[in-house]
Amino acid sequence: MNYSVSLLTNRPDCQALIDIANADKKGLLYRRTGLEIQSDSATSNSSEIDAELSAVTAEVASLQAIINGLPDGPTKDILILRYKKADVKKALLESRKDKYGVLSLLQKENDIACIDKDIIEIDAYITALTDRMNAL
Repeated sequence: MNYSVSLLTNRPDCQALIDIANADKKGLLYRRTGLEIQSDSATSNSSEIDAELSAVTAEVASLQAIINGLPDGPTKDILILRYKKADVKKALLESRKDKYGVLSLLQKENDIACIDKDIIEIDAYITALTDRMNAL
């Protein structure tokens, strides 16, 4: 983008804008680092979560089928308790999948790409300001 840096008439104004831009860039770099860490975590956890979720889903389905065929009694009560525990575990894994799964990974990659573009634009802005300051 072409900035109207020619409107700046003194070096202190240029330096103030450069300092603000550098602070913004520092914040973006910090956010990018955090997103990279989250992305790495999502990558390693994604397949692990999917495998565990598949196993728990199968367990929930099989327990439900067994419970449906049992008469009332202590065995059925024990299996109902196991079913409830497995169902809670399934819900927790589904929640983790949203947070650390493939969709989350792609969102983080997009966020990183957007931050990279912002950093490139801030660098161009700083260069324009620096050139104007050197010209004054």
